Amino acid sequence: MAWCAPRASVAGLKESVTIAGGGLAGLSLAAGLRGRDVPVVVHEAGAYPRHRVCGEFISGVEETTLEALGIAACLADARRHRRMAWLREGKPIYEGELPDPALGISRYRLDERLRNRVVELGGVVREQSRLPRATREGLVWTTGRFPQRGGWIGLKCHFDDLPMIADLEMHLGENGYVGLAGIEDGRVNVCGLFRVDRSLRFKGPELLLTYLARGGNDALVDRLRHARADSTSCQAVAGFELGRQPAGDGECVLGDAESMIAPFTGNGMSMAFQGAELALDPLEDWSRGKLVWDACVETIRDRLHARFRRRLFSASLMQPVLLHRGGRRLLEWISRSGLLPFHPLLSLVR
Repeated sequence: MAWCAPRASVAGLKESVTIAGGGLAGLSLAAGLRGRDVPVVVHEAGAYPRHRVCGEFISGVEETTLEALGIAACLADARRHRRMAWLREGKPIYEGELPDPALGISRYRLDERLRNRVVELGGVVREQSRLPRATREGLVWTTGRFPQRGGWIGLKCHFDDLPMIADLEMHLGENGYVGLAGIEDGRVNVCGLFRVDRSLRFKGPELLLTYLARGGNDALVDRLRHARADSTSCQAVAGFELGRQPAGDGECVLGDAESMIAPFTGNGMSMAFQGAELALDPLEDWSRGKLVWDACVETIRDRLHARFRRRLFSASLMQPVLLHRGGRRLLEWISRSGLLPFHPLLSLVR
């Protein structure tokens, strides 16, 4: 690769960063850049507030990361979760505590707060604005998953009046798994990943309940039927694969557009914030004329791979075990024997 000198800065003029996608990665990156006085324009295809398929709990993110992005106040009142429980088709597998509290907050609330924070800092957020896919200087893609053929469907719905076994619950089934996490106003977010069953024609809460029943989680279905589902919060997403996402040469990608980790790790939201923090220095240097764009993109890519390589690999090994009947039974036996190395396993995806 030929070396190129950084472009000259004209009287302190800063180049603007354009962000395609106003989710966690895009908005937190925008807030962080505005804290460094870098001009930013965010294009979001939808409108705020909106519901998204997401576990809605943040585990493993450092307070220093939130401070560096200038968004710590947006999460100050998030619920703190420590106690967790794993179950296999209604049978307890493991109960324990996280080493550090996980933060529970809905994307409906958090995304709107982050949008407001970006605007407060002087950034521009254009809603219902979808950019065409392109590769050019100053353009960062944070649009979430890149659509592709895949065998998974993600489902999410909020429930009221749902008693919890623990702060965080994960229920394994024959066809996937679902997580329960408390969010604001006493609600519980129920979000799962399942193998696609094209024979199912239900919508809303009934689709989620049917997938759970098909996986053998009848006890959980009974609990959810005695609670109140908020049908307006129900979302579904399909057409994706986990792991590294496809990206073109020279594209700058962050968040789910760069990689999607298995949801059971509870680490996707943290990775969005951590990835945004890793991109701050290179993008600021590019904006100020200290770094050419190709070097900026390469630096960000190298930083993301170095930070997330181990956890993506570890999650890719753990997921097949959780989705295989024999693997789930082995996990249950190890746990009941008191031999489950939960904290060492957790450290692999942190």
